[in-house]
Amino acid sequence: MLGLTVLLGGCQGLAPIPSAKSQEDPMASAPPIEHGLDAEGLATLLTAEFAGQRGDYRRATLGYLAMAERYNAAPLAERGTLAARFSNDVLLLEQAVGTWQELAPAAEAPLRLLAGLALQRGDWTQALDWRLALAEQGQHAELALFAELALESGVDPLPLRERLREHLDRTGVGTHPHYHDAVLAMAILEAATGQRQQAETRLNQLERNHSELPALWLTRAQLALEADSPRQARESARRGLEVSPGDPRFLLLLAQAELMLGNVAAAEQHTAALMDEHVGNHELHVSLARLYLEGGHLDAARRLLLPLVGSDEPPPEAFYLMGTIAEQEGEIDNALLYYRQVAPGSHFLRSRLRAAQMLIEDERLLDARAFLRIERLRHESHFSDLVALEVELLDEAGLSAEADSLLDRELSRTPNDEPLLYLRAMRAWEHGNLEAMERDLGRIIEANPENASALNALGYTLADLDDPERLEEARELIERAHELEPGSPAIMDSLGWVYYRMGDPERALAWLERAYASMPDQEIAAHLAEVLWTLDRHDDARRVVAHILRQHDEHPMIDDLLERIPELAP
Repeated sequence: MLGLTVLLGGCQGLAPIPSAKSQEDPMASAPPIEHGLDAEGLATLLTAEFAGQRGDYRRATLGYLAMAERYNAAPLAERGTLAARFSNDVLLLEQAVGTWQELAPAAEAPLRLLAGLALQRGDWTQALDWRLALAEQGQHAELALFAELALESGVDPLPLRERLREHLDRTGVGTHPHYHDAVLAMAILEAATGQRQQAETRLNQLERNHSELPALWLTRAQLALEADSPRQARESARRGLEVSPGDPRFLLLLAQAELMLGNVAAAEQHTAALMDEHVGNHELHVSLARLYLEGGHLDAARRLLLPLVGSDEPPPEAFYLMGTIAEQEGEIDNALLYYRQVAPGSHFLRSRLRAAQMLIEDERLLDARAFLRIERLRHESHFSDLVALEVELLDEAGLSAEADSLLDRELSRTPNDEPLLYLRAMRAWEHGNLEAMERDLGRIIEANPENASALNALGYTLADLDDPERLEEARELIERAHELEPGSPAIMDSLGWVYYRMGDPERALAWLERAYASMPDQEIAAHLAEVLWTLDRHDDARRVVAHILRQHDEHPMIDDLLERIPELAP
């Protein structure tokens, strides 16, 4: 229920990247350019300015950064960072923010941006390091919230705990205004790594000097819930309400504790108080309904949802949850009615999938397929998605031939449907029919030469075949894809792989390192490790492999690599 706590308490993170369409001049809010430039510097900055106004944010960024480094001017790096945020190129943004931070090491904004970017690419240790840099400057680094998010995301807490321990040992007690935040984060990580006694000791020490902190009681209550100690959680939440009357986070924790104790009526009293404080907040109502559903309290969840589905603007998820309740009560047709009322949006496909799965589980496959066919007619904008959904369900039912027939039939009616052509191409590739895959991808590219996904898929497949006669063709396809989407890690990975296949591992390495920095998944990791091994950087290759093995329970790409190069095993 961390999501509910964040919803009620609020948090700060990486600010959303604005859309270039949202304002006429996205650079208008950037810091001014200082005077005193020579002719070359002025020309470069003017070029960057005009590039930004034309929407060529990459060129604008590089111009600003070049001049920032030349004149040691942090405001120019800040301006370059703003331009980079409009470029949709994460690596360019990291370069810009890194330059800004180097030129203004005491500035808060670049540190927060660097921490957010590290989090986006899944590098939690680096994200923590940047947050600790903020903490050491006396800023509120939100370390406790960071620790909770890390645990919620399934990150290994041990390395984070050790980094934080070093920070606490180095900083000393009470030397900056947000020291308690680091202590709370440490207690959360200690509890998650089996050191519950150390966590309790740390919280007890903090309580002696700072019992007025709501965050202390919030952490105590949350840890107690995780330890299946609802009475202790209830007591901590009550103490929290004493120091922070009406705080909705403690009302939520009280409701959770009462539910764990089986006191549904008491829980509903607390959630009623929450709703009285947030009248009209449909998102909160839905989140509370999910809380009751997780505990199997269907009637309580229904009481929260019924007013929403009868309102003038019902949230789509309310219908989805009502469908879930009806399904759990065995009312299949009633559930189907609710699932069908989920409007297009984030829960639209999920509701259709669940409805079809429910019918199949009830041995009503024909009804499930008829339902999806009708939904395709009702929602033409989701036609391709709904066909793909039915294909997936047929595959799961062991009816792959039926799935192929469905795909062929719908493509005969809509022969230029790019998503369905792409889906059929990928199915052909899975079945080893490379000729059929190439034919469908070729049809997409012929109709839409700017379909970067199709260009990259075909180019990568040709590169992976390692046919010397087609490597040049593969390179051209992938480079075209990169021109269209220069910030795509998947395309950068393909570029690295085709250069490696062409016998240029040094050139390949640069692209694979950029791809891995942006998206550290196992396929890119396997490519990077192989290239590093080829370049005799054996220790670096093993580190990449070890990282993926630690992060993922299943890693078929790494397993295949280790079969070919057993010496890579860490």
